[in-house]
Amino acid sequence: MTILSQVVQDERTARMALSMLVEPDDAVTGRLLGELGALELLRLAGCEDAVPGLSTVDAQVWRAQFQRSDARTLEQNLVGAERADIGTLIPGDKEWPSALDDLGDRRPYVLWTRGTTSFLARPLNDLVTITGARASTSYGEHVAGQLASDLASAERIIVAGGAYGIEGAAHRAALASGGDTITVVANGVDRPYPIGHRELLERVADLGLMVSEVPPGAVPTRHRFIARARVMAVLSAATLVVEAGARSGSMTVARRAHELGRTVGAVPGPVTSATSVGPNRLIRDRIASLVADSSDLAGLANPGRTPQVELGREHDGPTASATRTL
Repeated sequence: MTILSQVVQDERTARMALSMLVEPDDAVTGRLLGELGALELLRLAGCEDAVPGLSTVDAQVWRAQFQRSDARTLEQNLVGAERADIGTLIPGDKEWPSALDDLGDRRPYVLWTRGTTSFLARPLNDLVTITGARASTSYGEHVAGQLASDLASAERIIVAGGAYGIEGAAHRAALASGGDTITVVANGVDRPYPIGHRELLERVADLGLMVSEVPPGAVPTRHRFIARARVMAVLSAATLVVEAGARSGSMTVARRAHELGRTVGAVPGPVTSATSVGPNRLIRDRIASLVADSSDLAGLANPGRTPQVELGREHDGPTASATRTL
């Protein structure tokens, strides 16, 4: 790694290279990146100088991450990414979402993008994350779709992860309503995953935005899914959970959102349903507010503000349409 300086020549390419070398959500790398900048960080990774804040042994462990790829391979990957017409955002860019700064040392090194990056420059309250079970019920998908449609009609941007079940239903409803949607993926934006959602995810990239903190060609891993949860949570003012297992990735998103001071909502379900265990527990533990109808949804989408909602009809659940001023 001693010739990294010959491969990267500015902060942007240095951050692109960093995302190809180090796994996301690395607090040590994030701290050094904030203190030194990407160019100096990569120089430090390729020499024997002392690393600020690390012992000699810890510095050796940290440097080991940079030995996974030689400079020539790295340069080829950078050139390939540029030719693939994939965008990048770094801190300081006009459309870099300032909300990511709330992650501190754990904010992404760079965002790889396909689609309308201006969505990320919208006010935080304009974005709502919807997540939930992959093995969802027809009830859950119906509710998620209705709520996503209501939000899209109110000019909110739906953020989800593109997974089967609840998240796919949210994306489809947003698109069908002519609304805006963002998918945050745990893999390269050039290889939609899951494969069964390729057509849906390509539509999101064409009409909305696909974003990732891992480089083109990257495959999803357990760590990357876990790391993605913090990005899904921090991008929005509110997170809504519609069906989730007790230890699911959707619960991780909700808990990260709560830790970050974001609003969390959950759709309750039958106590006999495994897919309702997660939302019911979030409500029980007072992490989430109960979302049972459009007025609850309006309050969730506008934390700290009094919603004004005119219901289209009387209803007992979150399936009624609504006309609102948000």
